[in-house]
Amino acid sequence: MDEFDIARLEREIRQYLGLEPAQLRFEFRELEGQTRLDLITVNPRHEQSFLFRYETGRDQVDCLEKMLAYVKRFRDTESSYTVQWRTRDDKELHTSYFRAHNVYEALDKLYFGRDLNTITVFSVVLNPSS
Repeated sequence: MDEFDIARLEREIRQYLGLEPAQLRFEFRELEGQTRLDLITVNPRHEQSFLFRYETGRDQVDCLEKMLAYVKRFRDTESSYTVQWRTRDDKELHTSYFRAHNVYEALDKLYFGRDLNTITVFSVVLNPSS
């Protein structure tokens, strides 16, 4: 595994998405003989994290190469959703945007890594495509 390639690919993905290092986490884990990369976005305003996308591959470099290819084309292949939600301990209504194939995938990204009871969803809207 080449640490230089990993750092370069992570930087390219971050730059392509226009996010600062603190706004994007690369989480790798081994699953059934493969590597899985969960790309997590962190909203600096409310500090909540969401799944952007996951990829599986032979190793970290393979996953990152697949992720880079995805971020270069995802706007063309998925619909945009607006989700209004609130955490159980918060009174403020938040709005987040997700790219997904359907409403269920958008909600999976919102709830990723959380107990379903920690967030209340008030609306999910499919945004018009341009």
